[in-house]
Amino acid sequence: MNIGDRVRLLHGNEEGVITKISNGGRIEIEIEDGFRIPAMKNEVVIISAAERQFFGDGIKVEESKSFDPKSSKENSAEGVYLAYIPINDKDHSIYLVNQSSRAYLTMVSEVFGDNSRTIVAGELVARGNKKIGEKSIADFEEWPTLLCQFFPIHTKIEKTQPSFERRIKFKASAFFKSKRKVPILDKNGYLFKLTENIKEIDITELNEELKSISQTAVDTKFPKPEKNIDLHIEKLTKDYPFMSNAEMLKLQMDTFERNLNYAIAHGMDQITFIHGIGNGVLRKEIHKHLSQLKNIKYFQDEQKSPFGYGATLVRIS
Repeated sequence: MNIGDRVRLLHGNEEGVITKISNGGRIEIEIEDGFRIPAMKNEVVIISAAERQFFGDGIKVEESKSFDPKSSKENSAEGVYLAYIPINDKDHSIYLVNQSSRAYLTMVSEVFGDNSRTIVAGELVARGNKKIGEKSIADFEEWPTLLCQFFPIHTKIEKTQPSFERRIKFKASAFFKSKRKVPILDKNGYLFKLTENIKEIDITELNEELKSISQTAVDTKFPKPEKNIDLHIEKLTKDYPFMSNAEMLKLQMDTFERNLNYAIAHGMDQITFIHGIGNGVLRKEIHKHLSQLKNIKYFQDEQKSPFGYGATLVRIS
């Protein structure tokens, strides 16, 4: 029994997808409309693929077949897809699959609130694919929103095709129902069509936005930071109850790096970052970053009141 399996309760009519497995035989099941209910492993039974297909619950897995670009049936499903293909029972490779006759310039980013990280940028060839990363189903709840942007490549004079983008945040109930044959790659996986419900990108508006950002960067002076920067998450955002651990750490590290750069730019000789004790992950990441910088004289745990051991003093050269 694994995360992603579809199960039925033995003493009820509910069916759903396993989203979490805990110690002691406890599991969490996401049923229709996104509701989640707890259960014990011995209280549920896995619904087999044969049973689903016979009774018709709408989760039919397509039969394996090779992709033929000349097939009218395959051509009817032309478009750009996002595919998650299992490596083992937990890890999945992520692919962009272009089942169309047009190439695109592509950029895919992971979005963390107001921050983002580009994970791939480049050309997605016609009738081709590009691997963009790997994810573990065990971390499903912490997967960030994906922003996928596509700019069509015109190799001849023709009508200009619109650029488009999709933002994707998965729910378990939808994700695990999407298992089917992935075109081009000819493998079974979880498949999502990106050329449905698209939002066109206004190139003029995008250029104005980039121009504005560039002008602001030139005109804005770096603010001088305080001598003590508190990185406790509740000091940085009111939305922390809705953030994953990865998102909170990303925000804390961004705040740390930004203020350190400001301190260096203003010629400050030292700055202290208050990170608390906790599980030590933030402290470890801060010390790792500082150890790679050449313009730092040294850094050390700040032991004096009021921070105890929950702060790091940075001496700037």
